[in-house]
Amino acid sequence: MRLEEDVNRVVLLLFRVVAWLYSLLSCLPLLLLGSTRYTTSTHCSRRVKAHSASGHPAGPYRDLDALDGLIMCLEPDVNTLDRMFEVSARRFARQDFLGTRDVLSEWEEVQENGKVFKKVVLGKYRWLSFEQAYRAARVFGSGLAALGQEPCTNIAIFCETRAEWLIAAQACFMYNFPLVTFYSTLGGAAIVHGLNQAEVSHIITSKELLETKLKAILMGVPKLQHIIVVEDKPTSWPGYPRGIHIHNMAAVQKLGEKPDNGLSERQRRSPAADDVAVIMYTSGSTGIPKGVMISHSNLIAGITGTAQRVPDLNKSDTYIAYLPLAHVLELIAEMVCLAHGCKIGYSSPYTLADQSTMIKKGSKGDSSVLQPTLMAAVPEIMDRIYKNVMQKVQEMGVVQRTLFILAYNYKMEQLSKGYSTPLCDKLVFQKVQALLGGRTRVLLSGGAPLSAVTQRFMNICLCCPVGQGYGLTETCGAGTISHLWDYSTGRVGAPLVCCEIQLKDWVEGGYRSTDKPCPRGEILIGGPNVTLGYYKNETVNQKDFFVDENGQRWFCTGDIGEFHADGCLKIIDRKKDLVKLQAGEYVSLGKVEAVLKNCPLIDNICAYANSEESYVIGFVVPNQQRLTVLANELGIHGTWVELCNNPVMEEEVLKTITDTALTGQLERFEIPQKICLCAEPWTPETGLVTDAFKLKRKEIKTYYQHDIERMYGGK
Repeated sequence: MRLEEDVNRVVLLLFRVVAWLYSLLSCLPLLLLGSTRYTTSTHCSRRVKAHSASGHPAGPYRDLDALDGLIMCLEPDVNTLDRMFEVSARRFARQDFLGTRDVLSEWEEVQENGKVFKKVVLGKYRWLSFEQAYRAARVFGSGLAALGQEPCTNIAIFCETRAEWLIAAQACFMYNFPLVTFYSTLGGAAIVHGLNQAEVSHIITSKELLETKLKAILMGVPKLQHIIVVEDKPTSWPGYPRGIHIHNMAAVQKLGEKPDNGLSERQRRSPAADDVAVIMYTSGSTGIPKGVMISHSNLIAGITGTAQRVPDLNKSDTYIAYLPLAHVLELIAEMVCLAHGCKIGYSSPYTLADQSTMIKKGSKGDSSVLQPTLMAAVPEIMDRIYKNVMQKVQEMGVVQRTLFILAYNYKMEQLSKGYSTPLCDKLVFQKVQALLGGRTRVLLSGGAPLSAVTQRFMNICLCCPVGQGYGLTETCGAGTISHLWDYSTGRVGAPLVCCEIQLKDWVEGGYRSTDKPCPRGEILIGGPNVTLGYYKNETVNQKDFFVDENGQRWFCTGDIGEFHADGCLKIIDRKKDLVKLQAGEYVSLGKVEAVLKNCPLIDNICAYANSEESYVIGFVVPNQQRLTVLANELGIHGTWVELCNNPVMEEEVLKTITDTALTGQLERFEIPQKICLCAEPWTPETGLVTDAFKLKRKEIKTYYQHDIERMYGGK
C-alpha cells in the first residue's frame, strides 16, 4: 500500500531523477561484473516452494526439500531436548548464552490521569555462558529430585519470561520431569484447574506471582507441597499454609550439588524421544484452558522446521526474548537459538524499547542496549509500532514528511523488483530501525494474522525481512513460515520441512479443494511435530486428532486456507469465525477485523454478528491520541470515558471505519452498522484477549452483553 504523495510535481520529478541516477550508478558495476544480487530475490520469490506430494489439489503439500521424507531433527541421534542442550553446551561452552539486565533503580511515577506507573533504570546485560547454564540446570534438576520430584511425574512452572525459566525447563528435560506451563496472566480459577488436573506437587514461580496470584489459591490445590521461587530473597516465608514448603532456586541448586544426596548422574533417568516434555496450558480463546501434551520428538521436529527457514543462524546472532515462554512460539524460538549457539537477552514488553512504559525517560530500553539480530513478535506489537511511527510521520514538518513518503514509496517499488535501497535506509529509515536496536536481520511474526499493511511497513522501515508464520500449540508452533526473500504479503508461506499440509473440503462454508483458481478447505497438519493430544481429554482428542494409515498423526486446525500456485498458504477464514446472517450471507469475522485494523483510529476491534440479525456490529478500542484530536476538531470535550460514550464520536468513528472497509473491498453486509467505543484497552490482564493477543470472543460477548442488546435494538 503506497502512502499518499501530496507533493509538488517538480519536487516529485526531481526525487525520481535522483533515485533513478542512484539506482543506475549502484547497479551498473554489479551488472557489468555479472552479479546476480539484484535479480536473486525476485527470482526466488516467484519460484515454487512446495508441491502437492499426491498431485491432487487437496495435497498433502510438502516443502521441496522434504518431498522424499519429512525432516525430524537437526542432527542424527539428537532427538531429545536434554541431548540437544548437552551438545550445544559442549560445542559453545564459553560462548555467552543467557543475558539479564540489572535493575539499578526503580520508583513509582504518578501520571496526569492519576494512574501510577512503575519506572526503572536498567544496567548492562550480565551473561551466563552455555557451560554455566548447563551446570545450573543440571544441579537444579538434581535438587528437585532431592525434594522428592519423581521422573515422569508432572512439575509446574508459573513464571515470567526470564533466564531462570529456561534453566528450570532444561533441568526438567534432563531429569524427565514433564513440565506443566501456565501463562503468568492466567486467572486463579484456570491455574487451580491446571494444577489439580496435572496433580502437581512441585511448582516453580517468581516472588511477585507467588504473592499476587498463587498465595490466594493454595488452599484449592491440595497436592501442592513444594514451591521454588527463582529469586534469592527472601529466604523465609511466614504466613503460608502448613504443608507448603517454600525454597529459593539457589538453595535447591546447592542441594543438588551435595554429593551425599544419593542422586548421582548415573541415576538420572534420561527421557526417551516419545516421553512428554511439556504439558502446555493454553489461554485459549474459548472455555477452560486445555493442556497440550508435547513430546521431546515433537519439539525437536518443530525446532528443526523453524530453524530451516532462518538462514545462517550462528553464534554471532543475538535474540531478544520478551514473549511468554509458556507460549510455544517463544519456547521454539529460544530452543532454536540454543541449538545454534545464539545469545538470548531477556526483556519484557514493558522495557523493550526506549519509549516503553517502564523505562525512565532518557534511559535505554532493552533493544537499544542488546541490539538484537533476531526477534519474534505477535502482530499486536507490530501494529503498535506501525501506528506509532505513522503518527510521528504526521507530526513531522513538511520537508521531513515529504522525504519520508517519497522514500517509502520508492523503496516499495524497489523491493517489488528485488532491489535494495541502502541510501534510503541510511538517510530516512535509520531512526525507525533503531527502535529495535538497529541490527535486526530477521523478524518472525506468529500467533495471529499480520495485516499486509503492517508487514509491508516492517519490511520497508525496519530494513529487514518479516517471516510470517502459521502454527498452533497442537503442532508445536510449526506449520508454515514464509521464506525471508519472499516479499509478498497476506500469506504465511510454504509448509516447513517437518510437516505436510492437506486441505479438507468444508461444504457448509463453501470451501472445496476443487475451487478455482486456488484449492481451498480446512487446514490439516500432519507430521512428527503434531503433539500427543490434550491432557486427560480423550473426547476432544478423538475430534481434533487422527492417525492415518501410515501411522502419521494429524491435527484438524479449524482454520480455512488456500494454496497458491507456488505452494504458499494463505489463511482466509476460520470455522468458528464464520457467521450466517439472517438473510443467508456468510460473514467472516476474522476477515472483517483484519481489514478494519488498518484504520488509524483503531487500536483493536472485535466484530460480532448474530444469526438472528441482519447486520454486523463491532467493539472498537480506539487510538486515544487520534480520537482526542478528532474530538477537538468536532468541539467535543470531556474525559476519555465520556468521549468513548459520546454517540457523536461513535458516529464519526463509524464513518471512518466504513471508508476503511470500502477501501479494503469488504462487502456491504460485512461492514459493521453500529459500534461501541471501549475506553479500556484489551490486554491479557483484562481476560478479553489471550497472551498472544487473540480475541476471546466468548468473554467479549459476555462482558459487553448490554451493548450488544443496545446495538441490536434491545432484542
